[in-house]
Amino acid sequence: MSDQELAIKIRGLRKTYRAEGATKAKEALKGVDLSIPKGSIFGLLGPNGAGKSTSINIIAGVVDKSEGSVEVWGFDIDKDMRNAKANIGIVPQEVHIDAYFTPYEIMELYAGYYGIPKEERRTMELLEVMRLQEQKDAYTRFLSGGMKRRLLVAKAMVHNPPILVLDEPTAGVDVELRQHIWEYVRELNRQGVTIVLTTHYLEEAEELCDEIAIINHGELVVCEKTPELLKQLDEKMVVIQPAQAINKVPDAIAAIGGKLNEEGAIVIHFSPSSITVGQILDKIAETDIEIADLKTEESDLEDIFLQLTKSKEA
Repeated sequence: MSDQELAIKIRGLRKTYRAEGATKAKEALKGVDLSIPKGSIFGLLGPNGAGKSTSINIIAGVVDKSEGSVEVWGFDIDKDMRNAKANIGIVPQEVHIDAYFTPYEIMELYAGYYGIPKEERRTMELLEVMRLQEQKDAYTRFLSGGMKRRLLVAKAMVHNPPILVLDEPTAGVDVELRQHIWEYVRELNRQGVTIVLTTHYLEEAEELCDEIAIINHGELVVCEKTPELLKQLDEKMVVIQPAQAINKVPDAIAAIGGKLNEEGAIVIHFSPSSITVGQILDKIAETDIEIADLKTEESDLEDIFLQLTKSKEA
């Protein structure tokens, strides 16, 4: 992929924190390379302390990198931070909003910072999209945590940036609002906005992202298209509901990993490359168990996430 096709290009990114009095420096990022295509929804995942927010803060220009290069919409942050910042909107994980301004005033203030003429501002449009029109004249100190987070999303979009970085955008919001924000993210992407999303909600990444990178302990573990990533894990699950309740899994079934769940069903995690569903059913047929119901489930992003991060820690 050529540089012209990339919204963000990161090469050899390192960040080392040297605490006063500490005998050893902490490496938050250890040479991360990322290529984020224009027009994509790109997921950045990892456990707490993995380096996600450090990466975002370096891109935003609020944390200095130790080594490496970062380009935002073709602008190197070392050589042209002004234009790099003009092409990106950041929704931070932490909620910091002036308590004595109203949402309307904050939106107008930030539009002014970016030199947007009054007739071109989208203040009310963005507040309505984030369902904050009724709170537009209320002091932000009276807003709920979810409302403040929505205001951060609206504020990041005042200058119509081609890239929007969302650092845990749905943390602390209810399920209905989370769905609403998802739809808004999709709509922005349909309009051509590149979305970079960090999230702890694996369902969110699986639902929204075209491509996913997983960072652990400051290192890039994997970066793949979402469908390809889901194919990586050679694991499925079969759930067998016996016609008659059983108290113990027969030895032949236990030998292939069968366990009873709370509902009294037999759950077997298996690798299709090692054993087929047909062979599992043959094992069941060797017992006295009569099958009332059977279903298989594919691996999901959570399985892959846990497998990859655990293998990195091993």
